Amino acid sequence: MKNSIEVTNLKYRYHDGTEALRGVSFALAPGECVALLGPNGSGKSTLLLHLNGLLPEKHSANGAVRIHGEPVTTEKLAAIRRQVGLLFQDPDDQLFCPTVAEDVAFGPRQFGISENEIAARVQKTLAQVGLAGFDHRATHHLSHGEKRRVCLAGVLACEPAVLVLDEPTSDLDPRGRREFKALLREIPATKLIATHDLEMAVELCPRAIVLDHGQIVADGRTMQLLGDEALMLAHGLEKPHILWHHHPH
Repeated sequence: MKNSIEVTNLKYRYHDGTEALRGVSFALAPGECVALLGPNGSGKSTLLLHLNGLLPEKHSANGAVRIHGEPVTTEKLAAIRRQVGLLFQDPDDQLFCPTVAEDVAFGPRQFGISENEIAARVQKTLAQVGLAGFDHRATHHLSHGEKRRVCLAGVLACEPAVLVLDEPTSDLDPRGRREFKALLREIPATKLIATHDLEMAVELCPRAIVLDHGQIVADGRTMQLLGDEALMLAHGLEKPHILWHHHPH
């Protein structure tokens, strides 16, 4: 079976010459849920933006990023974006329609899906994220947690096989975080979750990849990596509380 995501020696420089990614390689098998960890500025967001073709500006067929075996090239972008749903770190970067229903319908509408099917998907995904009945609410009146769930509904409405999430629980309160984790657990897609929420990484992601200075410094079982204090300290991370009382054999 082809990998859902395959990244091979991916490099990226910003316009000012800063090296953001310095030869990153990893693969995710279908159905895996993997945490992407690392300090701020390690290149996590930059990496995620490559996975559905938002970066780089010019797509070559060099195959540095492949989704289900297909290289991310300019001709394939529309197809790739149907398969890879990206949830931005700030929901306000993602919401731009006046009402919740219009926002959730935006993605599927790009794919030329029938209006009946779109309406059905809007109802289904709003219910899925716990926002049934929010159709006509104004997006700018929602709480932060609600906005984040509308963004997720909009991504799920495209029925992607791969979900890429950038800090999905940052700035949610404990209840919002708990609800969001429960939601993610129910979604069968392959998931790559960039997060500082190490408790969530332990609870949802059997595997973790640690990125620092644009390079992968560790890739393995989440419990082992997060339990390795020297590794954590070297890369600006802390052993999560959830592991203080848990001694793996």
